[in-house]
Amino acid sequence: MATKRDYYEVLGVARNATETDIKKAYRRLAMKYHPDKNPGDTTAEEKFKEAAEAYAVLSDAEQRARYDRFGHAGVGAAAAGGFGGGFAGFQNFEDILGDLFGFGFGGGAGGRRTSQVQRGADLRYDLELTLEEAAKGVTTQIRVPRLETCDDCGGSGAAPGTAPETCPACGGLGQVRYQQGFFSVTRTCPQCRGVGRTIKDPCRTCRGEGRVRREKKIELKVPAGVDDGMRLRVGGEGESGLGGGPPGDLQVVIHIREHEIFERQDNNLLCQVSIDIAEAALGADIEVPLLEGQTSLKIPEGTQTGTTFRLRGKGITSLSGEVGDLFVVINVVTPTNLTREQRRLLEEFAALSPRGERRNSVRKSEERGFFDRVKDAIFGS
Repeated sequence: MATKRDYYEVLGVARNATETDIKKAYRRLAMKYHPDKNPGDTTAEEKFKEAAEAYAVLSDAEQRARYDRFGHAGVGAAAAGGFGGGFAGFQNFEDILGDLFGFGFGGGAGGRRTSQVQRGADLRYDLELTLEEAAKGVTTQIRVPRLETCDDCGGSGAAPGTAPETCPACGGLGQVRYQQGFFSVTRTCPQCRGVGRTIKDPCRTCRGEGRVRREKKIELKVPAGVDDGMRLRVGGEGESGLGGGPPGDLQVVIHIREHEIFERQDNNLLCQVSIDIAEAALGADIEVPLLEGQTSLKIPEGTQTGTTFRLRGKGITSLSGEVGDLFVVINVVTPTNLTREQRRLLEEFAALSPRGERRNSVRKSEERGFFDRVKDAIFGS
């Protein structure tokens, strides 16, 4: 009598292999040696059975522990039954192999009934907001095209006064069973396509689909503080389910329109404010814009281009209640089209100023603008 090979050797995994490693190894061997891919090849059939037996033991924690301690003797009774023994490891074969070969192992004489109730699909809606709307929150109306349960047939797909009939091919199971070699397999019923029912007289409104496409007007409340890319889930506003199944959800994706003054970084706001050289040199009280209204800011004398002032609490309040700040970057504007008197005064000023104070302290980057570099300094690159 031939000696059984070590189960770890059969699957080609180490003795300390994880459950995932064992499953992957079995899937690979199952794809290679499955009888459907090797018709009439008894060697491939034996290798398939050997791999299945090894997986049945090693995928079960209790059996694997006994096998590691006692070898084949520890699991002999469980493994001896092969496919007909119904040992524990085979209860997951349908999940493992179904996506590879399109069938499931038969679990008993009656088979398994396919569920006729399905949850509806989730839908996505892209909503564009202004920065002000995102900061304050807004209630808006959106129109969502979706599949809804047909009112005329109640979602059954059958004409009013009639009802779907049990599929004669599968007896309502949605699956048919075939005997292939040493085991039986089940496949989706080709007549009803897995639904388990057939419709002789389809509903004229939905043409037997049970659902019709409509546009639903939904009132949406957007909370204050949402940010670009955030998703708002509206439960039950997706497509209607099949066979009376629950509806899916609506996922609203937020997109914030670019603002002409402010740039947002998390809960903080950043803006540029221009002042003239007199205000920069002598100092001044200036007005700074906010998302709502404006506020005053004291500019000290000698302020240079790029000086950044932080106004705490003047940013955006997040969904969690955290309040951001407003960063104001000063840009000193050089005057143009001077009058004769302005030119005379500036020449006087230049004659009185030390040469060192007239050096150019800010150079334009060849790759990025000055404002971009200021943002990096404040918020990080």
